[in-house]
Amino acid sequence: MGDYHFVYKDVEGSSTQWDDIQRKLGNLPPKPPAFKPHPFTPAQDQHYKPNSIDHKTQEDLEDFEDDPDDRRFLQKIGRERLAKMKRVAKAAKFGSIIPISGSDFVHEVSQASSDVWVVVVLYKDGYPECGVLMQCLKELATTYPATKFVQIVSTDCIPNYPDRNLPTVLVYSNGAVKASYVGLHKFGRRCTPEGVAMVLCQSDPVLNDGQSGGEGSREAVLEGVRNRFIEKVVTLHENDDGSASE
Repeated sequence: MGDYHFVYKDVEGSSTQWDDIQRKLGNLPPKPPAFKPHPFTPAQDQHYKPNSIDHKTQEDLEDFEDDPDDRRFLQKIGRERLAKMKRVAKAAKFGSIIPISGSDFVHEVSQASSDVWVVVVLYKDGYPECGVLMQCLKELATTYPATKFVQIVSTDCIPNYPDRNLPTVLVYSNGAVKASYVGLHKFGRRCTPEGVAMVLCQSDPVLNDGQSGGEGSREAVLEGVRNRFIEKVVTLHENDDGSASE
C-alpha cells in the first residue's frame, strides 16, 4: 500500500498556542482575520424592495398585491398596512392650491367628488391680506392633501364682488356652500395656519390628511390640528435652542 499523508486542518481562522508565541516573536506572519459573513440586510432579499410601495399610487398598489411573486413580502408587512397605504394613496390627490377661472368653477367645485371637501379662496393680487391668508392655506393644502384647495380671482367668481370683502373663503361639500368667511379678521388677530385650520373645522371635518380615509370626525380632525400645532411649537423651540447654543 502506498503512503498516505493526512493533513489536519482546524477551523479556519484558529491557531495553536505555539503559533501565537511564534507570531509574537516575529517568526510567523500575522494571523489573517477570521472570516465573518456579511450581516443579512433586507435588501438582499429579492422579494423585499426598500421603499418600493411607500409612495405608489392606488393602481400601483393593487397591481403589487396581485403579483404572485410579491405575496410572501405582503405577508411580512401585513394586510392592514397595505390597506392603509391604499387609502392614503387614493385620498392624497391634491396637496397644493389649484388656480381656477370662472369657467372652471362648476367642474372643480360644484361637481367635485361627494367625499371631497373643497376650500375656495376669493382673492386679488396686490392685497396684503390676501397674501397673508394664501400663505396659511398653502401650508394647510400640503398638510391636508385629501382636501381640495382652489383659488380664484374674486370678480371672476362673482361679478362686481367688493374688494373690501377680500379675502373671502367658501367651504363646499356635495356642491353646496357649508360655510363662508369674509375678511382676514375672521381667522383671528394673528392669522396662522393653525388658527385658520381651527376656524375651517368649527362645524365640519373639512381638513383631511388621508390617514383616516375621509372618515374622521370633526373632533378627531380638531385634535389632529392641535397635535400638529404642539409639535410645530416644540420643533421651533428646539431649533431656536440649537441655534442659540451655537
